[in-house]
Amino acid sequence: MFSEVSDVNVTFNLSGSLSSPEQDWGDPPQERLSRGGHRVVSVFLGCIMVLGLLNNLLVLVLFCRFRTLRTPVNMLLLNISVSDMLVCLCGTTLSFASSLRGRWLYGRHGCLWYGFINSCFGIVSLISLAVLSYDRYSTLMVCNKRAPDYRRPLLAVGGSWLYSVGWTVPPLLGWSSYGPEGAGTSCSVTWTDRTSRSHSYIICLFIFCLGLPVLVMVYCYGRLLYAVKQVGHIRRSAARHREFHILFMVITTVVCYLLCWMPYGVVAMMATFGQPGLISPVASVIPSILAKSSTVINPIIYILMNKQFYRCFRILLGCGRYLVENGHSSMPSKTTVVQLHIRLCDSSPVVTEPPVPRACPVDPEKSSGMASDKTNPAEPLQSGL
Repeated sequence: MFSEVSDVNVTFNLSGSLSSPEQDWGDPPQERLSRGGHRVVSVFLGCIMVLGLLNNLLVLVLFCRFRTLRTPVNMLLLNISVSDMLVCLCGTTLSFASSLRGRWLYGRHGCLWYGFINSCFGIVSLISLAVLSYDRYSTLMVCNKRAPDYRRPLLAVGGSWLYSVGWTVPPLLGWSSYGPEGAGTSCSVTWTDRTSRSHSYIICLFIFCLGLPVLVMVYCYGRLLYAVKQVGHIRRSAARHREFHILFMVITTVVCYLLCWMPYGVVAMMATFGQPGLISPVASVIPSILAKSSTVINPIIYILMNKQFYRCFRILLGCGRYLVENGHSSMPSKTTVVQLHIRLCDSSPVVTEPPVPRACPVDPEKSSGMASDKTNPAEPLQSGL
């Protein structure tokens, strides 16, 4: 289904594609997938496009509906959702339409646009995930102020976009290039270009935009889990449930990140440094679909697994009265106080009683005078988990 007859050359020369005339882009000289294979790819892309738009739109609605969600750390979550939604709107829609027709429909300039914006938005999401993991880790190791500080998260958001643009503009200026990839219905960096410029760019891209975020996430979440285990030795009964929750979150986060992006990175490196024709059409299409599926998975992991967002989501669905009647809106959280390597900002004594977090109000417009969820300096694990 995914390949044509054996005499068809399944390899696709990407290195010289951008020099082709504009009209040649709509008429590829050889099929890389059968018609049925293109239909299967279009089904997956259509599902990713619809679910990604709905999931990330839900995040934006929650941010607009509930003021209590507009905390500094949640700005990073909002940035991830915005970048993922832009991928679905500006990128997945084009590859979906091209897969329906079995060929790239938007010419050379459309391919440049697609390759640039998908790379840019994808790197923004990856860097934001790494920054989010560092933010959660830093609450254990650095000073925590009592008042919400939006400056650092906003700088991190702006820095993620500048960092991404800095790595996606060079192919437009001659350091590597953008061209068709895989089945010929999407575009990306020309992985099979055998020039030294292309090789140097791809190596740097792999190290600084994929490998480095993975190392940051593994280190930060590993240290976070270690800190929770240390607390478990002090108060086992109170910390056991919390430790299980964080362990589940860490494993899910890292595994989904690797599942979505590492196959794409590995296949790209094999296409760059392996033998010509080493990557078959199926081997090139599946990692690309997995990478695009991150736009669906990210909101589920980082939003719906977050208790604060989940409560607001229940209220948005009309379950607010149930939560209030059962006392969930004001129930104190049984959070173990963590004091591992924390440097307090002031000289006041450490509060040893667990704080009482505020859940989302039923009417957000009446919550302007209500304090939002703030992290106690003696409770760093409360933020973003």
